[in-house]
Amino acid sequence: MTSRWPTCSSLARALSAFVSTFLLVVPILASSVTGKVELRDSREASVRKRLDYSGVVISLLPVNKPANYVTDIHVRMLQKNKMFTPHILAIASGTFVDFPNEDPIFHSAFSSYDAQIFDVGLYAPGSSRSVQFTRPGIVRVFCNIHSSMSAVIVVLSTPYFSTTVRDGTFQIPNVPPGEYQLTAFHERATEATLNALARRVTVEQSALALSPIVISEAGFLQMPHNNKYGRVYASPTDDHSIYPGAKKE
Repeated sequence: MTSRWPTCSSLARALSAFVSTFLLVVPILASSVTGKVELRDSREASVRKRLDYSGVVISLLPVNKPANYVTDIHVRMLQKNKMFTPHILAIASGTFVDFPNEDPIFHSAFSSYDAQIFDVGLYAPGSSRSVQFTRPGIVRVFCNIHSSMSAVIVVLSTPYFSTTVRDGTFQIPNVPPGEYQLTAFHERATEATLNALARRVTVEQSALALSPIVISEAGFLQMPHNNKYGRVYASPTDDHSIYPGAKKE
């Protein structure tokens, strides 16, 4: 007579299937890591008078295992009003950055710094160029035509990062439990200052509020930059003159 009761092996298979389905449906519990940055010793009026602490990138790099993240997404760095927006852009390694030109003039975004050298060439209003950033590091972006245009792309080997808003606060969502190396990037801080801020943090299944992070701008020197040919920028010209057949007033 055939038994109506399941065998041990069938129970084991059923339990294994249940666990696999459960893990697919229920994500690993993750936490939100929050904190606040304060900038000190600044010469910038926006910091001294208006207490603008925006643009600081805080990242968490897993210590004992590689971070898993999608690498084929696109984000934008807009060119408008002769400015790159956002001025500070944090991305995970592998991300494509689109450089749409929404000015009525030509632009030519480039970087000659070691993190990732690129040159998208001269392109017209209403068009865009795209660059994939595959190497972690700091990419300083300029326009070969307009010396006043600059931006910074912070390329990270982790998906766990955030950029501070005006009051200095930041939030890094969906961080799995584990050990992480916390690092900060601020464009007006020295490398030694930023290295001293790095530390390990432990993320558990509950939200983690970090102690305030104080970054000094003492010792920072603003260095002039050259164009993509390594030469000093020419005197500003009438932007409309670069259009073929443009009317000159």
